[in-house]
Amino acid sequence: MPSREPAWWHVPERRWQALALSPIAAIWSLVAQRRMMRSSAHRADLPVVCIGNFTAGGTGKTPLTQLIADALRQRGYKPVVLTRGYGSKTRSPRIVDPGRHSTDEVGDEALLLAAAVPVMVAPDRSAGARAITETGIDADVIIMDDGLQNPSLVKDFKLAVVDGRRQFGNGCVIPSGPMRAPLDFQLPRVDAIVVNGTVDERDAVRRRIAGAFQGPVLLASVQPKNDTAWLSGTRVLAYSGIGHPERFTRLLSSLGAEIVVERMFPDHHPYSQADAEALLSEAAEHDCELVSTEKDVVRLAGRGGALARLQRATRSVPINLQFEGGDQKMLIDQIEAAIARQNLQRAR
Repeated sequence: MPSREPAWWHVPERRWQALALSPIAAIWSLVAQRRMMRSSAHRADLPVVCIGNFTAGGTGKTPLTQLIADALRQRGYKPVVLTRGYGSKTRSPRIVDPGRHSTDEVGDEALLLAAAVPVMVAPDRSAGARAITETGIDADVIIMDDGLQNPSLVKDFKLAVVDGRRQFGNGCVIPSGPMRAPLDFQLPRVDAIVVNGTVDERDAVRRRIAGAFQGPVLLASVQPKNDTAWLSGTRVLAYSGIGHPERFTRLLSSLGAEIVVERMFPDHHPYSQADAEALLSEAAEHDCELVSTEKDVVRLAGRGGALARLQRATRSVPINLQFEGGDQKMLIDQIEAAIARQNLQRAR
């Protein structure tokens, strides 16, 4: 989404705005369903694991992509991530070089992921899959970051991430609500669901989709990667331009930070020199530590002026996802089985 979603998307009842926009939502829904039902998808030379979501906005796909890539590597696989590179200038497939490329060129998520796993940016996913083979990347499985509704590539395992707090919002399709297509249409098209939240939120999702989805509904939650003792009692100016910034500020509060100022920007926001000057000035005025996400700090890299000063002054809080109990093993086992099935089918 180019800007923050309206708050009335994420309430249980349908407000007047949703009702007023329902004719447009009906057209969007029809177009989305027809697009997803296309039968001309390209079959990649490698198995494809797709990580997406049912709704617009942030749910936690990037840390889950990182986790799955790491888990597959631990089992001996060589994953490569395929992403569209949201907000990038790339128009043709491009392998991300973290030492050379900027977020303007490849996008913030691609640059963040490329620090740990090979990444191919391609607005056309089928062209990206072909380029992975043609460029000789040493990989044996493609992790498709986002694209659950994209019909251009055959997916061998489809995983949807659900934000535990917001879930499916008011249940309406864009622009009446956050759904990219009707939920009952999307559910049969995924193999597993990961709820990013609490046990109670996972159980609520299970109740909501009971009878409509037979696959596993797994639980994961955001955890800081590094020591965060420095946050305890620290006065902070928290700023972020991500899909669900409230999740970030809740995390800071849970770690003991005193959030004096909170500044939320649209998802993938391209910070300007004026933004940087304003944030630096406000932090100085309130005697606060500037704190943001890894993804936001990546967007500041390679800039001059106030943006460079903002990057130096900002402390990031790297995060990852941690699964409940044996849920991670269950998920990776299922992914590995799907990879094996596709490799066996290709060998015949």
